[in-house]
Amino acid sequence: MPRPSCRLLLTLALAALLQACQPAGPGPGTSASAPAASAASGRVQATLAGYHDSTGREDAFAGGVRLIPITTPKGTFKVWTKRVGNNPRIKVLLLHGGPGATHEYFEAFDSFFPGEGIEYYYYDQLGSAYSDQPKDGSLWELDRFVEEVEQVRQALKLDASNFYLLGHSWGGLLATEYALKYQQHLKGLVISNMMASIPAYVRYAETTLMPAMDPKVLKEILAIEAKKDYENPRYMELLIPHFYEHHILRMPASQWPDPVKRGFDKTNKDVYIPMQGPSEMSSSGKLEKWDRMADLAKITVPTLTIGGQFDTMDPKYMEKMASAMPKGRHLHCPKGSHMSMYDDQATYFQGLIRFIKDVDQGR
Repeated sequence: MPRPSCRLLLTLALAALLQACQPAGPGPGTSASAPAASAASGRVQATLAGYHDSTGREDAFAGGVRLIPITTPKGTFKVWTKRVGNNPRIKVLLLHGGPGATHEYFEAFDSFFPGEGIEYYYYDQLGSAYSDQPKDGSLWELDRFVEEVEQVRQALKLDASNFYLLGHSWGGLLATEYALKYQQHLKGLVISNMMASIPAYVRYAETTLMPAMDPKVLKEILAIEAKKDYENPRYMELLIPHFYEHHILRMPASQWPDPVKRGFDKTNKDVYIPMQGPSEMSSSGKLEKWDRMADLAKITVPTLTIGGQFDTMDPKYMEKMASAMPKGRHLHCPKGSHMSMYDDQATYFQGLIRFIKDVDQGR
């Protein structure tokens, strides 16, 4: 074969260089017209690289983790948070249930939010998991938790241009209280699997859920509760198959996803029992008289309520909550229970992501 001339080699090298300098084609989730559309709308096109870029973030060395100091009447403590992703317009702070559970059962969100470019924050409330766990019962008060959330918001620099607050179960109660005091900082609110009234929740349990149980089993559970013998192994031996597997997460407990098991196993009973009571079957703690149904009309930010057909919470009540708010919307999970993000996952995340994006786009 004849040897290529120097001129031919130079031509080929120049062509390769020009090709390398051309703009890359559309990335995942984008189209060729996306840059033009972004320029027309005045918005910056989100990219995969941008979502994962932590340049300039103060938590970059720790993979998004920050310990945030919280001022309380009993001194300063630290709470654990972890940021996932970057999106200047959509930042979701997750409030776990319990009280006293952990952020861990929210880990299912890792399978859905990053693909949609949603920035979100795990957060262990004071007394939970990776946060400080002071032994002072006076700290376990609703008003103090509301102020804790506000201090976390300030530390994370979330504001009305980007701040979505999602609370599940007790976290939904806490999110409701936060919105009633600080909604000026919110862009959107999600109340997941939580009624706006503990007395109504208890009535639903007593009139609908308990009568559906085996009478002998219910009698034994109530007898254990009457003795406050909550550490009795028999208590959970009865509750798990006869109540939790029907209304908390609808699958055998032996098959519950690992994030759920970890979140439940680490629940701090020193927080949970004084505020909620001994189990999810009812409520008898400090929160037993909490009722904000009449105040929901004051929440004027876009709000999504989520309920499951088999929930511990009355699904019709949660739909009614949405209609009580000026910008309320309801998501019903027909296969879901209290942990609808697991047992009706497709419905839960499709509806949740649609709501977040609708709010972001002003719909």
